[in-house]
Amino acid sequence: MSAQGTPNAAGRTAGVSKAITKETPKGAWTVTFLLFLFMVVNFADKIVVGLAGVPIMTDMKLDAEQFGLLGSSFFFLFSISAIVVGFIVNKVPTRWVLLTLAVIWALAQFPMVGTVSFTTLLICRIVLGAGEGPAFSVAAHAIYKWFPDEKRTLPTAILSQGSAFGVILAVPALNWVIVNHSWHYAFGALGVVGLIWVCAWLALGKEGPLEDTQVLAVTEPKIPYVQLLTSRTFVGCVIATFGAYWALSLGLTWFTPFIIKGLGFSQSQAGFISILPWVFGATIVLLTGWISQVMMARGYSTRVSRGVLGSVPLVIGGLFLATMPHVQGAGLQLALLVIGSGLCGAIYVVCPPMLGEFTPASQRGAVIAIYGALNTLSGIIAPSVMGTVIQRAGSMLDGYMTGFTINAVVMVASGVIGLLLLWPNTEKARLTRGAAPQAAALESAVSPT
Repeated sequence: MSAQGTPNAAGRTAGVSKAITKETPKGAWTVTFLLFLFMVVNFADKIVVGLAGVPIMTDMKLDAEQFGLLGSSFFFLFSISAIVVGFIVNKVPTRWVLLTLAVIWALAQFPMVGTVSFTTLLICRIVLGAGEGPAFSVAAHAIYKWFPDEKRTLPTAILSQGSAFGVILAVPALNWVIVNHSWHYAFGALGVVGLIWVCAWLALGKEGPLEDTQVLAVTEPKIPYVQLLTSRTFVGCVIATFGAYWALSLGLTWFTPFIIKGLGFSQSQAGFISILPWVFGATIVLLTGWISQVMMARGYSTRVSRGVLGSVPLVIGGLFLATMPHVQGAGLQLALLVIGSGLCGAIYVVCPPMLGEFTPASQRGAVIAIYGALNTLSGIIAPSVMGTVIQRAGSMLDGYMTGFTINAVVMVASGVIGLLLLWPNTEKARLTRGAAPQAAALESAVSPT
């Protein structure tokens, strides 16, 4: 339940791993790169409203509560869509599901190119959220068809990096469009980029050869969903990532308005400053993926190399955010916000592989999707809470600081709960005990002797 006790034990574990490790098929990294770009587009789509927040509020005469509603609207169908599509990818090839999602993203952007009402903007964001809700879980499920379990953490980290690079690459370009042309054209540019990815995926995207979901659905022993979804590791992943996503959704909606209206920077300066949390977060994500795989290769249990490694940065990040209202100076406050929110990235890297450890492959798409649907519910709550707090505060800056303090409490609490509940290695042994007789029955049924 912790690191292996002795070097010999570690060596034995590593030896067994090498003996049973599957080879990574040719083309795995090409698909990983395409899905990385898929997540780049995904997060560019997400960030554009926050980046253009001040011009949108000015042009459409929106107050803080209305803008908070706009930020939350993206998540209204996000979770429902994630669950529905999660069950679909248990039986339908991920190649076509990913293609359909990307087409929806692109088409949802184009209505904003012309003059648009608040209602139309709201509806388009809801539709976009429905298309993007299943994105990460379906992409992770697709990648896991290309990599065996012990090699999945690094590809998951690369996939997660798409969120950071989606912001790092898109923010300067979109901000230039906003400053020099109009926020309307920023949405149109994203629609065009989405269609380009669709063409690339049609040409190069393939289904992974390590798992045939349709065959596994018939031959693989099943674990009842109620057991999978009430397992402590599943609950711990949902709660821990709920806190991380609270910070992420605030960053998507409120970070740029905060640095402009709260700290006094210009829209042009915001184009550079807005990428800082994502640069730091990208470093954390890659570092976590690399450290996790090194620890597993050295024989550490996944309780340590995934569960502890993902939860502790969440607690530390919350403590950084909690100090923001108590320091002076825009630079120091900005640094605390960047570090605190960036540390959340570690949990995104470790949770999908942990769920994949004990979930049968034919059920994995649905389980990862339900995990994503539940933890992203904080995306509905957090932007609206921040908008309400700002609207009712004595001053705008006080409102922002209160909102970030609430964020800090959520992060610390969720990180501590994750630290207590994430035990994927023992979860696997417990859940698969009941599946063993079923597997033996299936084997005898298909055996020729």
